[in-house]
Amino acid sequence: MSSTGHQHRHGHGHSHGLVDPSIARSRAGVRAVAIALAILAATTVAQGVVFVASSSVALLADLIHNGGDALTAVPLGIAFLLRSPRAERLAGLAVVAAIFVSACVAGVEAVHRLIDPRAPDHLGALAAAGVIGFAGNWLAGLVRTRAGRRLDSPALVADGAHARADAYVSLGVVASAAVVALGLDVADPLIGLGISLLILRITWHSWQTVRA
Repeated sequence: MSSTGHQHRHGHGHSHGLVDPSIARSRAGVRAVAIALAILAATTVAQGVVFVASSSVALLADLIHNGGDALTAVPLGIAFLLRSPRAERLAGLAVVAAIFVSACVAGVEAVHRLIDPRAPDHLGALAAAGVIGFAGNWLAGLVRTRAGRRLDSPALVADGAHARADAYVSLGVVASAAVVALGLDVADPLIGLGISLLILRITWHSWQTVRA
């Protein structure tokens, strides 16, 4: 009879209600992913409300990326539920792909707004949305990174690293509001394009982490 799991072996070495390490790791991974998902989902919804009012392309770039980042929780959660190293690695690749796609979408929108410029509205709310993006990403990044290091999960570590980087990217939305307030309307799509390029850089670093 096995000394692990919920079985009880008499004699030397008692095992009272111990949980198999792979199951414990699975539960811890799913819990970390779920917490990060909740944080980023709330962040995305809050930024989405402000985007409808402001039409800021810088905020749109940040919003798209945060939404895509939240959705990466799905493959990661599945990988931990399956308790499969291969599935976890594939989930890491899915994370990298999601980051790359979000960068491309945001970049295309930024270029479109450069061609057809339009100044964003509600600059105070726009700045607040950037602060919300910073706080949400930073908190989600801490949750993922700590869990990834504890569970020895490169996929979670990569996801946490790029969430923390996203926190600084969100500050670009605050900068956009400040510069537009000074009368430089073109700054909004330019900052949106800059955010897209930063996301591409994050994609490259995340790819290296997962591949290693």
